[in-house]
Amino acid sequence: MPGPMNRPMGRGHGPAGGGPVEKPQDFGKTMGKLVRYCRKYIPVIVIALVLGAAGTVCQIIGPDKLKDMTNEIAKGLPAVVNGKPVVGAVDIDAVASIGWLLVALYVGYALLSYLQSWLMANVTQRTAQELRESISVKINKLPLSYFDKVSYGDVLSRITNDVDAIGQTLGQSLGSLITSVTLFVGALVMMFWNNWIMALCAIGSSLLGVVLMGVIMKISQKYFARQQAALGDVNGHVEEMYAGHLIVKAYNGEADSIRRFERYNADLYDSGWKSQFLSGLMMPLMNFVGNFGYVVVCVVGAALAMDGQIEFGVIVAFMMYIRLFTQPLSQFAQAFQNLQRCAAASERVFGFLEEPEMADESGKPALLGRDTAGRAVPVRGDVEFDHVKFEYEAGKPIINDFSATVKAGQKVAIVGPTGAGKTTMVNLLMRFYEIAGGRITIDGVDTKSVPRWNVHDQFSMVLQDTWVFRGTVRENIAYSKPGVTDAQIREACRAVGLDHYIQSLPNGYDTVLDENSSLSAGQKQLLTIARAMVQDAPILILDEATSSVDTRTEELIQKAMDALTVGRTSFVIAHRLSTIRDADMILVMNHGDVIERGTHDELLAAGGFYADLYNSQFSLAD
Repeated sequence: MPGPMNRPMGRGHGPAGGGPVEKPQDFGKTMGKLVRYCRKYIPVIVIALVLGAAGTVCQIIGPDKLKDMTNEIAKGLPAVVNGKPVVGAVDIDAVASIGWLLVALYVGYALLSYLQSWLMANVTQRTAQELRESISVKINKLPLSYFDKVSYGDVLSRITNDVDAIGQTLGQSLGSLITSVTLFVGALVMMFWNNWIMALCAIGSSLLGVVLMGVIMKISQKYFARQQAALGDVNGHVEEMYAGHLIVKAYNGEADSIRRFERYNADLYDSGWKSQFLSGLMMPLMNFVGNFGYVVVCVVGAALAMDGQIEFGVIVAFMMYIRLFTQPLSQFAQAFQNLQRCAAASERVFGFLEEPEMADESGKPALLGRDTAGRAVPVRGDVEFDHVKFEYEAGKPIINDFSATVKAGQKVAIVGPTGAGKTTMVNLLMRFYEIAGGRITIDGVDTKSVPRWNVHDQFSMVLQDTWVFRGTVRENIAYSKPGVTDAQIREACRAVGLDHYIQSLPNGYDTVLDENSSLSAGQKQLLTIARAMVQDAPILILDEATSSVDTRTEELIQKAMDALTVGRTSFVIAHRLSTIRDADMILVMNHGDVIERGTHDELLAAGGFYADLYNSQFSLAD
């Protein structure tokens, strides 16, 4: 599906890793929803986690076998007996046997870890793919009122940033958490299995590092929070100053702008270097803990070996176990951070997926354009508003009591000041919103009694804001209309005066329109008008369709529109009243009510609200 050409810009995020993690409001409930969503993959996830745990067990057994190898070698080393060195014989077969077992263990660890990563990557990316598909389906089921209160950028962020966060962190955090727990518990068990005294010494040395880590993390969190806030200030200020650069120059606001930027930048520097410095201490600290553990193990192990309580191989094993024991400590924190990030992203995604949808209308018959026997019949275009009421919020009516009868082929103009309810009436006509009272009929059929798509099929629209997606000129004009011929497309473009320009493009009608295309705002408007012509629907809606073109082009479009409206019921929302003089009926709206109706001449003769509005436009023009 082609994407829109004009994409909203998103704010940049803070530095990756080490920063404060957004926490979900209900971690358990959200993760439960994610588990239920992924339930068909649970067997694969369990297999992957078991493989990861099994691989970690192979890693844990390794040092114990290395201990046995060391002891075998130590038996054959020279020993001093009665002051004389006695050379023993190393059992090469035993050493080789242990060596091959070690190779098998470490190869098994590598293979099992690879399989776990491969399975989890597939599951998480498949889950992310299905989440994006669910969001795409959900968007088409949401009422238009949802997008009145939620920005497009927020919805886009859920499809991209949040779903990516779920896909990236879920596999990493789950696998890392299981392997870390297995590694931590396994190393602990094996240390106590070999020697409880050295195990307690190793734990004690590690606890020192854990306490220091906790203190540093607590201090660094507040600086990371400050850094994020300062980064938002810097980004917001730069974006604001660039967007309003002309105004800043015109009012000589450069000095004030620079002072504010320097203040924000200094705050970002101060919080940034402190947070990065403290975060940078974590790795040296973990190395210190590991090295300190080596020293403790070696000293205590040497004393125990001299006393004959342990063999030399136990010291070698503990030197590896101390690393395996301290390694998961930092992985725990990272895994929990990833899970929290995943849960926070999941909370936003599932919150979107659980938004109330429009009512299911699959059981409603498509009566418009069909007779009772299901045969195709042309829609005449008779429209009636019967005591229509509407409110965006309960108790706050926008349309109080609107009634009007429009005969097929009539041209109806809707005029009035900003906020009078003109566009709202058109949205109600197309069932973008549901009315609170009364009814709207097309050819006597209540639009509520048929599916929305059946209503939409009866309309062509040209809006004030043009919409052109990435695709060829031909695809843009024939948008969602099957069976459109090249001749129809060219005829529509000739009617609006766009054919000559399109022919001058490098690939003509096959030229791809993207960010680099050279269509002006007026030409984009002409293209959307050609699209409406190709749709060839019985009812036409024009929402200030000539707002982005010059006077000469407006005259050309007006002629094309006059030809287009012949035989069609037309609703024209107009701010320039000179364009709707020939309308069969003009509805004058104010505060949600139709306060006047009639032809242009009748309304001028009445000397009411419309006459004042019309005369004021021409007095302003003079």
